[in-house]
Formats: sequence, C-alpha cells, structure tokens
Amino acid sequence: MVTTRKRIKRGEALYRAADHFDCLYAIRLGFLKSTVMSSDGREQVIAFHMAGEMIGLDGIASDVHSCDVIALEDTEVCVLPYDRVLDVTTSLRSMGAHFHKILSREIVRQHGIMLLLGSMHAEERLAAFLLNLSQRFEARGYSRSEFVLRMTRAEIGSYLGLKLETVSRVLSRFSHDGLIQVNQKHVQILNASGLRAIVSGQPAAADAGNYDDDISLEP
Repeated sequence: MVTTRKRIKRGEALYRAADHFDCLYAIRLGFLKSTVMSSDGREQVIAFHMAGEMIGLDGIASDVHSCDVIALEDTEVCVLPYDRVLDVTTSLRSMGAHFHKILSREIVRQHGIMLLLGSMHAEERLAAFLLNLSQRFEARGYSRSEFVLRMTRAEIGSYLGLKLETVSRVLSRFSHDGLIQVNQKHVQILNASGLRAIVSGQPAAADAGNYDDDISLEP
C-alpha cells in the first residue's frame, strides 16, 4: 500500500487542521505531536506519536484533518493512500481486521486520556505518562527503562493538563524519591513499581525490576 516515503524536518508539519484528507501515514522514523488550537489561541497537545504507529485517522470522518501534526525531530513516514487502504482492507479479511484494531486502539487511547485528565492528580498523571512511554518504547524493541523525551516539558504539561512548573516540580520529586533519574531530556526509570504505586494510589513498592501490568493509556 505504500506509494512513497516522506521526510519532515523537526518543527515542520506533516499536515494541518482543515487540510484535505486522502492519506494515512505509518511512522518509519522519528517522533511527532498532534495539536489543536483552543478558542483563546493556545496550542493544546492531544497526542504524541512514535515510530511504528499510524497517524491521519482523524481525517476519515469528514475528509479533512482536525488537528496539526508536527515533527518533534527529523521524521520519515510511509504514505498510504486511503483509497488503496480501503481496497486492500476490503479484499483481504486479515488486513481489514488489523485496520479495525487500529481504530479500536485509537478509541482506547482517547478513553485513557479522559481518565488521565479527569481523575488523576499531577503525580499520577506524570507517573502514568512515563510508564506509558516505557511500554511503547519496549513494544518497539527499545529500552523500557532508559529513553529520551523528544517533547519539551511545556508540551508534556499541555498534554497532561499541567503547568510547566508543575511538570518540573513533579519530575524533581520523582528523582529525589529515587523513582527516576533525569539528565536534561534523558530519563532512566529506576523504580517502575513505585511509579505504578503512585498511579494506583498505593504505597510504593521496592521492586525496581518488575514491569508487569504496564499502564496502557495509548497504543
């Protein structure tokens, strides 16, 4: 289904809100964010995307995109014309089932964001966010305990509904408590059990190596 590959430099848009929809995109390399503009002109981050994920689904319903997708680093995507996607998913049952799973995961992701913003305090939101990134990196063959945050702390705050100062304060607290180690954008998770305990509202566990039952707020 891939007709071409497209490269987007850091800070450039893959597409903008109100652009005509005709393609889906599979991220081959890089990291992107989806944003919408609030009524008062502020940018609101609604998702982060990494290699191995598919984006562009927001345009299916109305044939126009509903958000901006911006590269957080130099990125390469595979372009999937939507009419070709429909042909393949209609003729191949297994492909159709896989596409429906992708759509379902998007719904689950949105439910996770609603839970994150509606019922968790700042520490729970940051802990869930870090565990989710850990899970997503591991699923793609990278380290689950050490990774680089491609987004700024301000962008994390926008996504989680927190002020920049709150994000910095909570990350510093996690570092002080021995849950993580932060060196600029490089993060090392030292105690995943402790982070999960924060999310669940239970006392932090001492087992730093147990990664069972990871948080699944996004695919």
